[in-house]
Amino acid sequence: MENIKVIAFDADDTLWVNETFFRRAEEEFCELLQDYMPKEEANKLLFDIEMQNLPLYGYGIKPFTLSLIEAAIKISNGNMTIELVEKLIEKGKQMLEEPVELIDGIDHTLNVLSQKYRLVMATKGDLLDQERKLIKSGLEKYFHHIEIVSDKTEKQYRKLVKHLDIAEEEFLMVGNSLKSDILPVLNIGAYAFHIPFHTTWVHEMVDEEVSHPNFKSFSRASELLTIL
Repeated sequence: MENIKVIAFDADDTLWVNETFFRRAEEEFCELLQDYMPKEEANKLLFDIEMQNLPLYGYGIKPFTLSLIEAAIKISNGNMTIELVEKLIEKGKQMLEEPVELIDGIDHTLNVLSQKYRLVMATKGDLLDQERKLIKSGLEKYFHHIEIVSDKTEKQYRKLVKHLDIAEEEFLMVGNSLKSDILPVLNIGAYAFHIPFHTTWVHEMVDEEVSHPNFKSFSRASELLTIL
């Protein structure tokens, strides 16, 4: 690890809390539609619609809001009221206006690491929303480069490493998602550190256990400072 020059951090649920707002919105959605369909069935239908829309809409609160409306139309067989549509739109706006809650210890960790490494924020999602959260977080000052992409793939990570003008073995990714932040990074020969968040979107879950010499797992951000 002495070769590492750049450390990239995922944003949602690595720098600040994010998934909690989506799970709360899903629960409220299912409660609003419970007269049409049991909550568990409504939640599954919503997830299926999100997956269908993902290639078209991408990630983020705005695509999620569109999926809420589409799911409500299907669940109600087109009998939903305008008032319900307004509630779902308002829910999306509320999510966009939520205060940014930093992950415990991340500010101090970034402050220390930025004095030794080039730091990068590498995340996926809606450009406007992620930029908004970064500014509100107060963490922008620590990052040399900001990378916001539609999805995290081996191709995207190779492109980022090339842009940073470093070799793969000089790059470290830190994030909460094994699927997006860890596995594709290990596959290109870089380092990847996992810091799980207590809530994970089903789409980001993987069943396999990770065993790789370039991989480590921590329970909190501050533990990074013990080896970096």
